[in-house]
Amino acid sequence: MTKKERVTFVINTLKELYPTIPIPLDHKDPYTLLIAVLLSAQCTDVRVNQITPLLFAKADNPYDMIKMSVEEIKEIIRPCGLSPMKSKGIYGLSHIIIDKHNGEVPQSFEALEAMPAVGHKTASVVMSQAFGVPAFPVDTHIHRLMYRWNLTSGKNVVQTEKDAKAIFPKELWNELHLQIIWYGREYSPARGWNLEKDIITRTIGRKEVLASLDKKISR
Repeated sequence: MTKKERVTFVINTLKELYPTIPIPLDHKDPYTLLIAVLLSAQCTDVRVNQITPLLFAKADNPYDMIKMSVEEIKEIIRPCGLSPMKSKGIYGLSHIIIDKHNGEVPQSFEALEAMPAVGHKTASVVMSQAFGVPAFPVDTHIHRLMYRWNLTSGKNVVQTEKDAKAIFPKELWNELHLQIIWYGREYSPARGWNLEKDIITRTIGRKEVLASLDKKISR
């Protein structure tokens, strides 16, 4: 297959598998999404969805959040990991949202990435899922699959995002990045990989990836 044919195959297969795409992190508005995405760093979405109801029961908006102390926030979110850094980030960004943005989550990459504990990926998720702005957040699933599918060099997430934006139509970015995440979890995980289930990699995967899997299976 040519690269163009591989891209078309990916788009069509994912559309067939995921005609509707649920957002992995539970939230009700841009602020709760921002907090959930921040908590998801080095933590599973399942765990985040268990912790956010406890946090949001006390504070689901920046005004209530700053009434809590950093220590109180840290105790609630501890199971998500990196709680010292995340709690300071949540408290700090809540103040910034109130002081600089009239209590509303800003709708720009620049403003989001200027806030503590908010990196480019977090900003991209919020921009795409909360505000509908085309973005292509790259997590571990997308980084892994783009490499397996021979659509990127796989050197780093920055390059993977650049390659994804270059090959996929902009109007599909927001749904595609979610579809790839779900596909990675269900059909092409990092561990316990079953190539028989992974139709996309089986069809268009790079030779060295398939050869590596063959060696593991034959052992």
